[in-house]
Amino acid sequence: MDALEITSLQNPKIKNLIKLRKRNCRDDAQIFMIEGYRECLRALQSEWPLEEFYFCEELFLGENEQELLEEAQARGTKLYKCSESVFKKIAYRDRPDGLIAVAPQLHLGLENLDVLDNPFLLVLVGIEKPGNLGTMLRSADGAGVDAVILSDAVTDIYNPNTVRASVGTLFSVPVIETSYEECSQWLEEQGIPLLAMTPHATKTLYETRLNGPVAVAVGSEMLGLSDKWLDRAEMKVSLPMSGIADSLNVSTAAAITLYEVCRQRVEE
Repeated sequence: MDALEITSLQNPKIKNLIKLRKRNCRDDAQIFMIEGYRECLRALQSEWPLEEFYFCEELFLGENEQELLEEAQARGTKLYKCSESVFKKIAYRDRPDGLIAVAPQLHLGLENLDVLDNPFLLVLVGIEKPGNLGTMLRSADGAGVDAVILSDAVTDIYNPNTVRASVGTLFSVPVIETSYEECSQWLEEQGIPLLAMTPHATKTLYETRLNGPVAVAVGSEMLGLSDKWLDRAEMKVSLPMSGIADSLNVSTAAAITLYEVCRQRVEE
């Protein structure tokens, strides 16, 4: 395994990696960082192109990192061996595990989405927190969602916190970026009903038949779904609440809803 060695914090590549913590720098370069063994492994397994790999053997936590690096190099990824001090400087995590990959951003539109016979979609509207976005990608992967549609996105899918919270499922679930108008028209053309999650609905999730085509929509952490989304939805449902709170965290509500759809489909 051939790797260039970097021991200086003044190395231009290290300075550029640090800049990728800022969204404008990521967007200008159209690249982002993937940190962590599981995240890098899942990117590789999903055949996401990896341009560069930075590693520090002193920080490895297991025995499989070498194999991962060799596989990446065999696919054309450039390897850079970093000293511990250099790696900790570029790492985003408090306890890095010695692996960071640099990859191109991939932006997909609705035209890139293949519609299955019984589509199961998650529509995220105006999500603000990267951690919530990543967590919902993880739930979508677990529940068998065919694709996640980001409408009028506020946060960045390539934010380090999004990548981390997704635990690499960012690379396994197609993520589509679009607007309300495009999404609404596309759902209508495909005959996919929209299910809006709102605490103001009179019908609960568990009273709704959800084993057919469906696009589950959840809104922003602060405001939820706007009136135009609620008016557009063929179905509106709430979660039963027994305490003083009238709603759950958006990622929690999304996970409960997705797994109810999954349960109904399995029982069908």
